[in-house]
Amino acid sequence: MGLFSLNTPLLPLFNGFVDYHCHILPGVDDGVRKMSDSLAILEEYSKMGVKQVYLTPHVMEDVPNSPAALRTRFEELKAALVEKGIEAPELRLASEHMLDGLFENRLRSGDVLPLGSAHLLVETSYYNPPFNMDDLLFAVNAKGYVPVLAHPERYMYMEIKDYEKLKSDGVWFQLNLSSLLGFYGHVAKNKAERLLKEGWYNLVGTDLHRRTTLDGYKEAVLRKRFVPRLEELFERTAQGL
Repeated sequence: MGLFSLNTPLLPLFNGFVDYHCHILPGVDDGVRKMSDSLAILEEYSKMGVKQVYLTPHVMEDVPNSPAALRTRFEELKAALVEKGIEAPELRLASEHMLDGLFENRLRSGDVLPLGSAHLLVETSYYNPPFNMDDLLFAVNAKGYVPVLAHPERYMYMEIKDYEKLKSDGVWFQLNLSSLLGFYGHVAKNKAERLLKEGWYNLVGTDLHRRTTLDGYKEAVLRKRFVPRLEELFERTAQGL
């Protein structure tokens, strides 16, 4: 894609895209509520050229999803796609795990849904880290997973030194496209640009919760100087885990 203006359309980058973080599985968390909306989003994803989608519903104290229940809903979604004759990207089921008071027990008992076989998507509060965050991330490693921190640019308590430490500890970072486009305000946008510039992102996702957000992506433009870095990230992550 040529860098022909100060602002470059985002839409062409979705051809071959792998979405590693979204809330499209219907009726299980604060994401998409209706099956019909999930079907419409996935149909539109296919038209945009999206290659693969990891459905990553929340698992936290306030949203006590179990792997068994999520697998059942996942099968219902796939059956609905077949019934309606809708072409969709390849779908995979995982979860976004909150590092809360229940997380360690879930991890210990294997009550988690990883990204692929070797990566676990985790998050914290936007305002405060868990008091034992280092221990929890170490436990993820000890269980055989690489911890993937969802949308690190959105954590208000983190500074560059915190990101440097996490990277040195082997934690992966997942970029929210919405952050880079300014959907969460200038602080998250500036952090996303800095982390992208440093080359610290390993994965990228939409964190899509609503069908209307997808319309925003289709109209979005990127600042010219960040397009090559984002192109490289898209291409690298399209290879899969």
